[in-house]
Amino acid sequence: MAHPLRVRIVEELSFDGPMTASQLAERVGESPANCSWHLRQLAKYGYVEEAGEGSGRQRPWRAVLESRSWGGRQGGEAAAAGHAMASVMYQREFDEWRAFQERKEAEPDDWYDASFWTQSFAWLTAELREIEDEIIETVLRYTRDRFTDPATRPEDARPVRFVAWGFPSRPAEKQS
Repeated sequence: MAHPLRVRIVEELSFDGPMTASQLAERVGESPANCSWHLRQLAKYGYVEEAGEGSGRQRPWRAVLESRSWGGRQGGEAAAAGHAMASVMYQREFDEWRAFQERKEAEPDDWYDASFWTQSFAWLTAELREIEDEIIETVLRYTRDRFTDPATRPEDARPVRFVAWGFPSRPAEKQS
């Protein structure tokens, strides 16, 4: 997933629903064969799946809605891959935030007012994990049906990005 084209493919499928490799190729400026190869790799790891209609080159794919995280303490190549993926995703989200900042004055008032950025500090224990779970559940409550069934999306719905992270701001104190 740490490949920029794969990120774009998943985003396109997430925003506009099932598409064939040829349709994706037009959107991302790549060949259908290259998109097809990347789709198969994404499917292998559960990021996309066949949409169940068509065959061969007319086979549409859809994104799989699932909360994901990268990294962890598995060590070795898996940890390196997780860190690489996290870096790609952080950079992608930051780039998208920056692009929004450049265009936000052109947004309608309701969208301008609804967009937000928040930052805070808190004194927590590892209960931080509970906060992550609550954030994910809140987002999924609005997203589950709307992600897979465009007919459930309100008429004025638009794709919205959510980025959240929580981490200790200082290293753990050494225990004596």
